[in-house]
Amino acid sequence: MASYYKLEFEKPLIELDEKIEGLESLLRGGLGGGDDAAEGVRSELDALRRQRQEMLTSIYSGLSAWQTVRVARHPLRPQTRDYIELMTRDFAELHGDRRFGDDPAIVCGMCRIGPIKCMLIGHQKGRETSEKIACHFGCAHPEGYRKALLKMQLAEKCGLPIVTLVDTPGAYPGLGAEQRGQAEAIAVNLREMSRIRVPIVSVVIGEGGSGGALGIAVADRVAMLRHSWYSVISPEGCAAILWKEANEQTNTAAAKSLKLTASDNLELGIIDEVIEEPLGGAHRDQRGAANALSEWIVRSVQELRRIPPDELVQQRYARFRRLGAYEENASARA
Repeated sequence: MASYYKLEFEKPLIELDEKIEGLESLLRGGLGGGDDAAEGVRSELDALRRQRQEMLTSIYSGLSAWQTVRVARHPLRPQTRDYIELMTRDFAELHGDRRFGDDPAIVCGMCRIGPIKCMLIGHQKGRETSEKIACHFGCAHPEGYRKALLKMQLAEKCGLPIVTLVDTPGAYPGLGAEQRGQAEAIAVNLREMSRIRVPIVSVVIGEGGSGGALGIAVADRVAMLRHSWYSVISPEGCAAILWKEANEQTNTAAAKSLKLTASDNLELGIIDEVIEEPLGGAHRDQRGAANALSEWIVRSVQELRRIPPDELVQQRYARFRRLGAYEENASARA
């Protein structure tokens, strides 16, 4: 875990980690007092490790909505390029939208995931400061969405399924992005993705903010990693609108009201499945998270490939038409 970034609710866990690290250092450095002293330290170390496992389970099985948002933003949480390295082979990156330029906030390329060949598209926030600035912290410009659509249309021509990884606070709201047609670029993606005649699967791997997320998430199957969030607005944005101030208290209230967790989205029918993360979050075991993600992608694509293209498009359209539907209870209203 990054020493400069500590989650408030993990403080007891961090203290336990420090104790474990201290005892491990003692064992590595050798102990005076012979085998009995070493055996005593090992016994204590085993007890602390069991305690740590129980604490991790307890903490991460009861996260609040705002705590989930904090985990989704952890600086060591794997991003699109991490997943490319961990779960793909033969990745060939594709650049540019043929109109303006290349947007590093969206990564596109052909690759293999397990037994399938596909087009992989995902948001990239950046890890180091220079990369974060270049990637606009994962907030794509219109050329990023146009690049993504261009590569999706190429995938359709080649008969390749499309995999998208969503991880953005939202589309870039700057003047230049608006001048180049930010809203129009996202709207065109929504329309054209609904018509593409190859399977599309999408996973929210971290943050799923508003239209910036939806611009690459019109899919036949949509899933979320357990500790990610997906909502029309961030908790801070919601708090600033409703309470005119974004602080710990208002952010917590907003996150709860927005129903943005994976469980909430599954219950509301917005997503189809929740992909479980390794204990303690994907940032603690990137390889384990990549394996779970890869397994879901392969399974979903193989199921969707059995559906004829015309029926696939109709099912995708119907899936999104159902969102937001509800029934009124006439007797209760009376």
